[in-house]
Amino acid sequence: MNDAPLDPDSERFRQFVLNNTSLQAPPHVPEIRLCLADEAHDLWHKTEEELAVLGLPPPYWAFAWAGGQAVARYVIDHPGTVAGLVVLDFASGSGLVGIAAARAGAAKTISCEIDRFAGQAIGINAAINEVGLELCSEDLIGKDHGWDVILAGDVFYEKPLADRLTPWFDRLAARGAVVLVGDPGRSYLPKTNLEALATYTVAVTRALEDSEVKKTTVWAFRPTVA
Repeated sequence: MNDAPLDPDSERFRQFVLNNTSLQAPPHVPEIRLCLADEAHDLWHKTEEELAVLGLPPPYWAFAWAGGQAVARYVIDHPGTVAGLVVLDFASGSGLVGIAAARAGAAKTISCEIDRFAGQAIGINAAINEVGLELCSEDLIGKDHGWDVILAGDVFYEKPLADRLTPWFDRLAARGAVVLVGDPGRSYLPKTNLEALATYTVAVTRALEDSEVKKTTVWAFRPTVA
C-alpha cells in the first residue's frame, strides 16, 4: 500500500478508525473483512452539524454501502472485468471495491479518496485482506490517467457531484475505459447511456437507509454517440 504524503494527523485518524469500528464481513461480500461501524454506534446517530463541531466529515468510509457491495460482488464473480488491468476505485470509502478488484487479479488498483479518515481505513482494510492498493487523495474528477477500468459504488447521491461525474464518466467511456457504477436507485443516477449488467438484493444498515435491503444494479456507462 502506497500511503499519501506524510500527514502529522495520520496516526490520530488511524486510531479513530480503529476505536470506532469492529472487524465485520459485508453481507453481500462475506469473503472480504472490513473495519466497519456497528449500526447502533453513536457515530451513525450524529448529524452532519454535530460531526462538523467535532471536526469530523460524515463517516461514509465506516459503512459498506449497497452500491459498493454490488460492484465488489460483480468484480469477484466476473474477474475478467479487471484481471491484468489498471483499476481506479473512485470514492473508495472503506476500500471494499478496490480490495475486490485486487483479489480478482487487477494488475494495479488505485483507491481514490479525499477523506483522510477514509484513507486510513483503506490502508487498514487492505492490510487485513492482504492486498496491495495505491492510495490517491487528490480530486480526480475531470482527469484521465489512462486507467483501464473505473469502478464507483453509490456516487450519485447528490446533484452537484452527479453533475461533475456524468460528463467525466462519459468521456472515459468514450475513449475506451470500462466504467462500472453500483447504484441502489439514488436520485441523481443518469437516466440514459447505461447498460444494466447485474442486479442484487443487498442487505444494508437500517439506520442509514430506512430499509433492511436495497435492490442494487451494477451499470456500465456507454458513451454518448455524437
